[in-house]
Amino acid sequence: MLKISKLTGLAPEKVLDRASKFFGKGGEGLEEKKRNPCCISFEGGGGYVSISIYDEEKHKLVDVETREFEYQAKQFLGTL
Repeated sequence: MLKISKLTGLAPEKVLDRASKFFGKGGEGLEEKKRNPCCISFEGGGGYVSISIYDEEKHKLVDVETREFEYQAKQFLGTL
């Protein structure tokens, strides 16, 4: 299991959209299990990816927790 974070200037909606494209059907092929204005989660391939966004004053903190998709999680954060 891996937990990593990154600050971004992107709006939470943009982060969620990018996560959906990266990890969802058009990307890694994981099933989107839950989505709300601050979080999104995916399951499949024996693992999961859970992304939470915390809206701070000047930046947004993006937390990613994953099992079996550690490399992909690092790649995703690199795109933000």
